[in-house]
Amino acid sequence: MNMNILLVDDDPNILSGFKRTLKKQFKVETAEGGPEGLKLLNSNGPFSVVISDFSMPGMNGIEFLAQVRETAPKTVRMMLTGNADLGVSMDAVNEGNIFRFLTKPCTSEVLTKNILAGIEQYRLLMAEKDLLENTLSGSVKVLTDILSLTSPIAFGHAARVRKIMAQLAELLGVESAWEFELAGMLSLTGCVILPTDTVEKIYDRHLFNAVEEKMFESHPKVGHDLIENIPRLEAIADIILYQAKDYNGEGTPNDGVKEQNIPLGARALHAANDYDVMVRGGTSGKDAIRKMNEQWGKYDPEVLKALANIVKSEAKYEMKSMNILDLVTDMVLAEDVRSNDGLLLVAKGQSVTNTLKERLRNFARAGEVSDLVNILVPEDTNSGFVA
Repeated sequence: MNMNILLVDDDPNILSGFKRTLKKQFKVETAEGGPEGLKLLNSNGPFSVVISDFSMPGMNGIEFLAQVRETAPKTVRMMLTGNADLGVSMDAVNEGNIFRFLTKPCTSEVLTKNILAGIEQYRLLMAEKDLLENTLSGSVKVLTDILSLTSPIAFGHAARVRKIMAQLAELLGVESAWEFELAGMLSLTGCVILPTDTVEKIYDRHLFNAVEEKMFESHPKVGHDLIENIPRLEAIADIILYQAKDYNGEGTPNDGVKEQNIPLGARALHAANDYDVMVRGGTSGKDAIRKMNEQWGKYDPEVLKALANIVKSEAKYEMKSMNILDLVTDMVLAEDVRSNDGLLLVAKGQSVTNTLKERLRNFARAGEVSDLVNILVPEDTNSGFVA
């Protein structure tokens, strides 16, 4: 358990006294003022608990803890002050999202009790983070591995979109980047209700009839209804629901929601989806961005700007032929892999997973697919995504 705590006060005597009292039970660091506290937060963190005085020159406790919230949102924040004014308390709670508001003088017993409560709160927050980012993500990966076997082209597209969504989350400064990635992975879950040939037609940009178009338009709602049944994925379900919604409010669902009221993840997913379809159809990344910019009102301008920056730095790839038996996870396929009778097994651009690797090996052992597949090898592994 993380027992690191940071005490911030402009009075060195108070800091020394607290450190003597608390150092036997906690790993205590001190800072004389907010600016020094922020430096320690970045250099010596993470801290489970940060406790700050209110009245400090230059940067008061509310301002300091508000910045702590931005820098380390999971760190539990407390304020210790001789100012018992109600207005200060309310500002501290509202702007710094304070866990405890303690007044001076504060006995060591009271301080220790509240620090222990803060450490427990931090433990719960980190456990939640681990559940969402690791356990849940792992479970969803199993789900998408299975679904990829039923509709390879749709989930090959989703695998490529997930990578774009991860980069968009970083450029857009999204705190819960895992939501963007999971939304990308699960964006086409609703396609399980569609005939395989219909999905192939749409993503290979072949002609399709009005009935097939209507079926495809229903997939965001179907995906939303499936995903919202999973606890804590409600926000991701909303992203999936609005993934086909234009920035100006046109498209599905037809509910009047537009512009900034559309979830940011959905605005990003809308652009990532359309970009991938164009690039898979043979359009260069640069031309795809140009065409998207020409469709005024269709995409969030800030999202398009971020996507354009990703395209500018995309890696250069070369194609390499490899035996199926030598494939390893995370390799990226350079072309569709089909069985000898034309069945699509894996879509171009999909990363190799253990499940996928075993499936291809089984087909190869049975003589139903060529032993050789083409993969993409980046010339510069530090940039870009597969286009």
